[in-house]
Amino acid sequence: VFRDEHVRCFVEKRGIPDSILMEADISSGEEYFSQTGRKESCICFNYYEGNRLVNTKFRTLDKHFKMTPGAELIPYNINGILGKCECIITEGEIDALSFMAIGRTDVISVPGGANRNLTWMDRFIETHFEDKRVIYLAVDNDRKGNELRDELLRRLGPERCRIIDLSPSKDANELLLEENGAEALLTALMNAPEAPLEGVYTANDVEEDLQALFDNGPGRGAETGLTNLDKLCTFELGRVCVVTGIPGSGKSEFVDELVIRLNMLHGWKAAYFSPENQPLAYHFRKLVEKLTGQSFKKGILSQIQLQAAMNYLSENIFSILPRENYTIDHILSRALELVRRKGINTLVLDPINRVDHQIPAGQSETNYISSLLDSLSNFAMRNKCLVILVAHPRKMNREPGRLKEPVPSLYDINGSANYYNKADFGLVVERDRQNQLTNIHVQKVKFKHLGDNGEAPLVYNIRNGRFGSCELQPPGADPNRILLASAEYDNDSWLPQPGGMQLSFEIETE
Repeated sequence: VFRDEHVRCFVEKRGIPDSILMEADISSGEEYFSQTGRKESCICFNYYEGNRLVNTKFRTLDKHFKMTPGAELIPYNINGILGKCECIITEGEIDALSFMAIGRTDVISVPGGANRNLTWMDRFIETHFEDKRVIYLAVDNDRKGNELRDELLRRLGPERCRIIDLSPSKDANELLLEENGAEALLTALMNAPEAPLEGVYTANDVEEDLQALFDNGPGRGAETGLTNLDKLCTFELGRVCVVTGIPGSGKSEFVDELVIRLNMLHGWKAAYFSPENQPLAYHFRKLVEKLTGQSFKKGILSQIQLQAAMNYLSENIFSILPRENYTIDHILSRALELVRRKGINTLVLDPINRVDHQIPAGQSETNYISSLLDSLSNFAMRNKCLVILVAHPRKMNREPGRLKEPVPSLYDINGSANYYNKADFGLVVERDRQNQLTNIHVQKVKFKHLGDNGEAPLVYNIRNGRFGSCELQPPGADPNRILLASAEYDNDSWLPQPGGMQLSFEIETE
């Protein structure tokens, strides 16, 4: 059933023929809208997958929206691109209908508008996107539209994408409504240029970033919620972070903390190449403790909490563990697939010495490591990922008369000083067993707006494997003995709460 006033809205105000409305199975209905507090007459955009109605977006004529509560988010008109060699991606259903109006039925709309979270895409990558030779992006000409465009390029690969220039119109439907709009929209589609040539840029290619930098100055990077560390160092995608420390210092434990915090606070999904974290269940056990704030023990951690943590980790943390091929090229190829299919933003190599290093004949180890780090840096920049590299230092001998283990520098990492030279961030993890502290030595932050060198003391929560910031008392008579003025121990659950993520890192102070 389709009401006359809704037909007029599409035909007269939107330029969409009624034949397209029937083909797209647009309908009318009545739904309760919290915005108005009553039932409203509305247009129904029905989201089918095959013959199954998965979701419906309800829209009133005065632009109130709602979707079927609890329904899965899938692209609008997903059936239209199955098995096609090309497809068009728009930012809204009416824009998708606009392309149908000019004869292109191989078009979808993203389900959530200009939202960079493309989790909905994950299960359709293989079935609906891998076979596409050309993908046209027709998003709105505004900031959020550009952000969506950039994330689609990252996930789908710029080499097969074409960006439709809809200017001076804001979107496809606005262009369709112009004089000779159908011809103009078709021309914009046919003339859509390829994504910018990789490795060749002009100022126009970074115009938005350059203007933001001019208007606002360089902003800080992503914080972790660890106050002591955030004062010194914030993180940014497209960078390489080298982490080192003597055996037993807690490098992997700290990297896990870093990964979970960046994921929870900023949505950065992560992939690990970590052969030493075997079996995998042992590694995920540690991550479950960090997520829930509880020890991984029956009677302490409930089955409901365990299942919620497992579900969350399955969506956000992935392990790369090839059966045989441990070469860096193979690992990065798997990581690239995870960028495309799952949208990862963080790649952890823990440790780098477990990579199968195939040094070409005649190449020195130093030159090989330089080339390896270049590959990791290029991967980070091209795919807008943070690459975290855990590396072991050479054997460090304790100085006579000193109780503490020596603290290595990035120059002490086995193989080459390039670990310091080519890192964007350089962190050294030191475990001060005598004073029950973990000190994070920030030895390199390449860009000043992201931080500076220094030392961040942390306490370790044995209950759940989390780290917390602390304040130290002034030095006493014994320089080897450090007393805490306060310490942060967090035992709350970090798992998202119903209705949205509620993470706040609330802490207990002792």
